[in-house]
Amino acid sequence: MKDFQITRRGFGFLAAGVAASAMLPLSARAAGGGAVAATFPGSWEDAYRTVLTPMVKDAGYDLTIAPAMAQDQLAKIMASPGNPPYDTLLMSPGQMAVAIEKDLIQKIDPSKLKNWGMLDPSFQGEYGPTVTIEVNGIAYNPDLVPKPKGYRDLFENPAYSGKVSWTGFASNTAVMAYTEIAKIFGSGPNDMDAVFKLFKDHPEHLKGVVDSTNHQMTLFQQGEIAVFMCSTGNVAHLKSLGLNAEFVHPETGSPAAPVNIHLTKGTANLDAAYAYMDAAISKAAQDQLKEPPTEMFPTNKDVALTPGIEAYVTRDQIKTMVYPDWVAINKNRDDWIRQFDALVAG
Repeated sequence: MKDFQITRRGFGFLAAGVAASAMLPLSARAAGGGAVAATFPGSWEDAYRTVLTPMVKDAGYDLTIAPAMAQDQLAKIMASPGNPPYDTLLMSPGQMAVAIEKDLIQKIDPSKLKNWGMLDPSFQGEYGPTVTIEVNGIAYNPDLVPKPKGYRDLFENPAYSGKVSWTGFASNTAVMAYTEIAKIFGSGPNDMDAVFKLFKDHPEHLKGVVDSTNHQMTLFQQGEIAVFMCSTGNVAHLKSLGLNAEFVHPETGSPAAPVNIHLTKGTANLDAAYAYMDAAISKAAQDQLKEPPTEMFPTNKDVALTPGIEAYVTRDQIKTMVYPDWVAINKNRDDWIRQFDALVAG
């Protein structure tokens, strides 16, 4: 993989990372009593704080949940590799590949995890366990738009004009959708010129570009948008709020990404970090996390799927999902971010 380049946008992330790590409580960053776990903001943060913090406490350690998107986690660790602000990271394969290349995370010792054997071998990563699989597709409001067949529909059917929201290439959910759209309208998953042309030809879609999935969730709740790219968990959360939201598996296939917990290189709180990691893959935790509003797909094989999860995906279907080539994505991603941001800015 080519070197991970830092753009002016990336430099901004680094500066934010330094400031954010400085604001972490001293007790949280000090060696000894507990672990600081980076976790995605929103429903992930709420669920992990509610479910895992007491379990880790019972194991004898404090746990500080620190919300940050995966790209921001990377930036903050890169800004302070000798004194990492987190003991563990929560990432998908795209960011994990960069973290390995930059020597920011370390291989784990499975003997430290009593629940390791409860994971399917495909979920037993040498750099940390897979805690769930995020299956991505299309969310829509059936009160406002018809059920889309897939990505092509969103650009070619006038019923969706001005009602679709997108995010930039820093989002894993977005970049997975764009690689699928590149297959449909271009020569393959890395043909982003075809995607950029598609947006130029459909400027109404550019008006729906926002900064994050969380922002899209808010707009969806307010009825300002009717369609956005998301995971099954996002739709489950919207349903838990009483909203009319449905999930569509695109006809070309649903992109998916395993989500893994990683140990940062140089952490001084290994025992607490392992206690947190073990709690996250335990049956007790995943039995709770599989329920609404999070409905996370359980990787512990002793955890039965709920009817709600099975309505989206079964264990057999997990193998048939579309798993992107993150090495290729990382090679091009920085350039894609620049081009897309320039396109949005006009």
